[in-house]
Amino acid sequence: MRVLVLSDTHVPQRARGLPERVWSEVAAADVVVHAGDWVSVDLLDRLDAAASRLVAVYGNNDGPELRERLPEVARIELDGVRLAVVHETGPTRGRERRCDQWFPDTDVLVFGHSHIPWDTTTPAGLRLLNPGSPTDRRRQPACTFLTATVRDARLHDVELHELPRKAGR
Repeated sequence: MRVLVLSDTHVPQRARGLPERVWSEVAAADVVVHAGDWVSVDLLDRLDAAASRLVAVYGNNDGPELRERLPEVARIELDGVRLAVVHETGPTRGRERRCDQWFPDTDVLVFGHSHIPWDTTTPAGLRLLNPGSPTDRRRQPACTFLTATVRDARLHDVELHELPRKAGR
């Protein structure tokens, strides 16, 4: 199962739309995960229509219309992998401990908010993934997103992809 992981798209505030490379990945993915800060309901509708399966949450920059349609936390199982999605996990300091407490029955937690790619494993074995942003690199060298595969009840082939600096503009 091929998984595409996105967050912090901020369309149309930070970009007019998603880069074409991201849309190609959407078409190839079995599941698209979005960890919030859409800003636009139009992007949610487009992504929902294009994705085979969309798992998504709202972020702190998402207004009432998005919050009515999306949960704060999403939990699903993908071929035996227990996945949770949330926008914010708080400060970097103490993140692993907090997430272990908040998500004890989870194998992988996808989060966003910081626009900083993140891939660590907590002391309890929870995999923490932040894909960064495909449209707003902030202080990062590039805009980014993640892909992974799920097979045999495990997450494999987690890869951070960098986009050109003008991606999505």
